[in-house]
Amino acid sequence: MPTVIQQKKIQAISGLWTSFPKFIGINFMIAVILIPVYCPSCLLSWEGLISAREDFIFAFLFSSVLSFGGSRVDDYYEARISWISQPIKRLILTVITYLIYCFIATFLIAFFISWFYGHFTLADVRWDYLVQFTKQPMIIAFVFMSLFTTRSWLLEWKKSATEAEKLRTEMMASQYQSLKDQLNPHFLFNSLNVLSNLVYEDADRSAAFILKLSKIYRYVLEVQQEELVALEKELDFAKNYLELQKIRFEENLIYNIKATGTEPLFLPPLSLQLLLENAIKHNEASQENPLFIQIIREGNELWISNTFQPKKNLNEPSTGIGLANIRKRYELLSNQEIQVIQTADEFIVKLPLLKLST
Repeated sequence: MPTVIQQKKIQAISGLWTSFPKFIGINFMIAVILIPVYCPSCLLSWEGLISAREDFIFAFLFSSVLSFGGSRVDDYYEARISWISQPIKRLILTVITYLIYCFIATFLIAFFISWFYGHFTLADVRWDYLVQFTKQPMIIAFVFMSLFTTRSWLLEWKKSATEAEKLRTEMMASQYQSLKDQLNPHFLFNSLNVLSNLVYEDADRSAAFILKLSKIYRYVLEVQQEELVALEKELDFAKNYLELQKIRFEENLIYNIKATGTEPLFLPPLSLQLLLENAIKHNEASQENPLFIQIIREGNELWISNTFQPKKNLNEPSTGIGLANIRKRYELLSNQEIQVIQTADEFIVKLPLLKLST
């Protein structure tokens, strides 16, 4: 069974030879471009071009071997050393390995071509000629190395950035969904508590409460998969919710909603439900001290305020969601924060109104 590294090697080599015509074509063009480097005078006449065949063969072999070797060196270190975590080590080893490979490969190509065309014999090898012949190829190899190194670094950086963004998006989606999942049980739990108390007091009001509750819960089901909802829809929901509470509290609860505007604005779904629920749950609403709730729009903010008159004996259990849930959802959806202001007789929450990004 081949290892992961071996599989990568097989894939890289097979990929190269699968596109063999493309590989040959690219290196053929490189060889043509390199002819002026090895024989500038060859371009001045037809005879010169014909005599440049030796330089062309060398340039083609040189380009093919160096481009192939560059990809092999890059693939070798790709599986072992990351550009992201160890960039200096990767760069040094890549440069050293590739330049050594280039020198040996160029030297061998020059040796066999020079020997084949009779520039020297095996009994009298011109080592100085061969070393001199490798100077220009090594300069070009350095250019090849720069291209391979830059390409490799950019691809790994892009891959790392894409994976990081994907992980961040998945994490945010998971966090946001978990926060939204808290809303339905929270809402239903408190509504059933209200109904359990009301059913013993007045059957007709209990029936009206159930009808209103079904209408409101339909909205909850509609928006539970949404990240943002239109302000108008959330305000309609708030009105229905407060009318539901009026069945229970009658004149002990007074509310006012005034939020007009033509610009399309949005906010996290059920944000108003949580705030209104908390206002009713934690504050007294009696004939002597009616609870007044107001929802108004101020610029690009929605202000939700209620008279601050905490209950002396809070018997209803608290789940600890409320404001913390809304804060977290705004953190995940935007760079804006909610504001909470508490005075001696008033509690205000300012929700930023969001715009859809294009």
